[in-house]
Amino acid sequence: MLTAIGVISGTSMDGIDVSIVTSDGRDAVTFGADASYPYRDTTRQALQSLIAEAQRALTEPLFELEADVTADHLAAIRRFMADHGIDHAIIDLVGLHGQTVYHRPQQRFTRQLIDGPTVAAALGIPTIDRFRHADVAAGGEGAPFAPLYHRALAQGMEQPVMVLNLGGVGNVTYIDGDDVIAFDTGPASALLDDFMLRRLGRPFDADGALAANGRVRDDLVAGFMDNPFFDRPAPKSLDRNDFHRRAQVVEPLSDPDGAATLAAFTVESLVAALRHVPRAPRRWLVGGGGRLNRHLMTRLSQRLGVPVEPVEAAGWDGDALEAQLFAYLAIRSVKGLPLSLPSTTGVPRPLTGGRLNRVG
Repeated sequence: MLTAIGVISGTSMDGIDVSIVTSDGRDAVTFGADASYPYRDTTRQALQSLIAEAQRALTEPLFELEADVTADHLAAIRRFMADHGIDHAIIDLVGLHGQTVYHRPQQRFTRQLIDGPTVAAALGIPTIDRFRHADVAAGGEGAPFAPLYHRALAQGMEQPVMVLNLGGVGNVTYIDGDDVIAFDTGPASALLDDFMLRRLGRPFDADGALAANGRVRDDLVAGFMDNPFFDRPAPKSLDRNDFHRRAQVVEPLSDPDGAATLAAFTVESLVAALRHVPRAPRRWLVGGGGRLNRHLMTRLSQRLGVPVEPVEAAGWDGDALEAQLFAYLAIRSVKGLPLSLPSTTGVPRPLTGGRLNRVG
């Protein structure tokens, strides 16, 4: 058994999530403390500027921005350990996902800003970073990476079950015994969050209140869904901005109607996930910030005709799940266990990954 701290900032860039997990890297998982810490305003603004011109990440070194992201992650880890009285001596590893700024698996390219060696040296604890690189280099999609963790957590649960992450991009894990299938479903919170920020200066549609008061333009939703991505076989993945150009069609709409239309598109993109699994799941468990959007959750349950519940209904912590994941994957990485499968990212064989940054 190893104890690891997992750290991630998602595509929404709303904070740096930190969790602690003890595991054998297989089925035994014990949760510890978790917390979230904000980026400095200057770091977040620089990241948002980069995301707006994401292709810069292909060619620019971004040394200064990566140093800032690394400093903020290091500060978050130190604060987490201090806040929860965690002794360095009990931590075997730190799993650092970093901040994704560009993801193009078809070009065999993915980029997450984080400097693992710097964090290892500063903390005196070995770190694992570059979780996605080996997968993408082998021809995989490089995402999603949660399925094996979801399978460990879902033991003993009535199956098939679908675990949905409603972050900036939606992704699902279908679990039915030994069958594990995973893929990105489409843009989840990204389009709506960016719409809210652009129109109203708010980071998200709290509780889905604005969308709930709008009128859905079904013709625009149908246009969104007329995209070959939704018929592409799984596994498959998306960059956060892949649908942003198409989303400009909502600009002439009112604020409520635009929000309602984008929310409806998210729901339909999730329903389309059923095209790529063998049996309809009996239950959907939802993590990510989108699980707090009551309008989205209600609409999705109505469309699917089965329970759609936050992951807390299964005793999981939706705020901590992704950070826990990278602690778990760090443990698997040092044990040489697979992080991804042909059925989850499309790699040719079960594949381990991650870069180990030793101390000293």
